[in-house]
Amino acid sequence: MSSALARRAPRTKQNRSKARAGERERGALQRLGERLRNARAQRGMTRNALAHDSGVSLRFLAQLEAGRGNPSLIVLRRVAAALGFAPERLVADAPPRPIDQSLIVQTLNRLTPEQLAEARALLAQRYGRAGESRRDSISLIGLRGAGKTTLGRRLAQHEGIPFVELDREIERECGATIGEILALHGQPGYRRYESQCLEAVLARHPRAVIETGGGFATDPSSLELLLERTRTVWVRASPEEHMQRVIDQGDMRPMAKNREAMSDLRRILRAREPFYREAPLQLNTARRSVEQSFRELIALLET
Repeated sequence: MSSALARRAPRTKQNRSKARAGERERGALQRLGERLRNARAQRGMTRNALAHDSGVSLRFLAQLEAGRGNPSLIVLRRVAAALGFAPERLVADAPPRPIDQSLIVQTLNRLTPEQLAEARALLAQRYGRAGESRRDSISLIGLRGAGKTTLGRRLAQHEGIPFVELDREIERECGATIGEILALHGQPGYRRYESQCLEAVLARHPRAVIETGGGFATDPSSLELLLERTRTVWVRASPEEHMQRVIDQGDMRPMAKNREAMSDLRRILRAREPFYREAPLQLNTARRSVEQSFRELIALLET
């Protein structure tokens, strides 16, 4: 291949990628326009009335409904508020909720956190995955550095069952590293692989100790699968110990931005903690030796 052709090939690939991105954006705007027309029809509002109530010009609303307008977040919020809808209803690609689901959501919105936990347990008991209620496997969730790998290996040896690191399982199944999978398929694609691999592991091993990645439990469908099919343990520590243990393992990446590293870690923990707290069992390894933590884990599982 000549040098001119070699230079042209990457450019052609880049142009195709841009063209596909443009098509996706146009499709998104067209779907937004269709949802806006449907929402206005559902409310029985004329375009003039919507323009008056939202403060958005009649001309721009016409462009939006035709799939040619690209609104800012502020404009989208104003239009949604005038219609009495949440903004995500206009942009979400998921199909509209059935009426019964919307009514159930309204009921759930009135419940306290304790009542919500009770309602979820009742729904899982009545409508959980049929025939999949056995919880012979044990899953460990939580941030990196809590002790999941060390305790998981030891627990599996103690129980005489396999130890599965879900991240390594994903890499074997895909023939690529986690970083490469994320680069190729993004977070949504990676989360799909996680869920599929967990299903495969549970089907392959009647009993196992399964260590999940730090972000696995933040996907609601994956968390539901863990809670229904395994005894789930949140292994936790203080943010400082999470950080120090990762560094002690020889990974200096958390220190690459030393000034922001700890605040970033605290922010991640705060964002993920509501998901982690869904685990019925919690093990705090802060200021404990491996031996102490392991004894507490065994006692926790026996109860």
